[in-house]
Amino acid sequence: MTNKPIARTPIPDINDLPEDIRSRVLTVQEKSGFIPNVFLMLAHRPAEFRAFMAYHDTLMDKAEGVTKAEREMIVVAVSSLNQCQYCVVAHGAILRIRAKNTLIADQIAANWRKADITDKQKAMLDFAIKVTLRANEVNDADHEALRQAGFDDEAIWDIAAIAAFFGMSNRLANVTNLRPNAEFYAMGRG
Repeated sequence: MTNKPIARTPIPDINDLPEDIRSRVLTVQEKSGFIPNVFLMLAHRPAEFRAFMAYHDTLMDKAEGVTKAEREMIVVAVSSLNQCQYCVVAHGAILRIRAKNTLIADQIAANWRKADITDKQKAMLDFAIKVTLRANEVNDADHEALRQAGFDDEAIWDIAAIAAFFGMSNRLANVTNLRPNAEFYAMGRG
């Protein structure tokens, strides 16, 4: 890799972080073996870090509705569309692990329409992409198509909320030139 900074934002020393944030960062480091750069990029603004992580966790960690792998599919598809290198690489790694499929993240990032996923998942990603590009055009027919594919209203909300949240996240990552950790590239590939 290079000596380039991980982001255009100030990167605080872990020891200088508020205790709740430091604890979360160290827990992630212990679990994964490294600190994802997004944590360090966001940590320079503790209140925003807390709000971002609270909504992220609310959307991504629940068991009901779309599966955890499908949530990551949404992130990878939206992030690819938004050309967010960090999120495609990081969430692609998580998707490979959650789906137990070494190819899926690359397929979805390159062209989700040709990925080896179910028709139901393609309907989900089609909606997530519409939310990303043309949310103002979402209508009753879009909701009905998702219901026909097997999603209930709560799952439809989750798909839209994940697409919207990661649209915001992608923009912050792009504006700050957030670099993916090298560790993400190999995760879930072997």
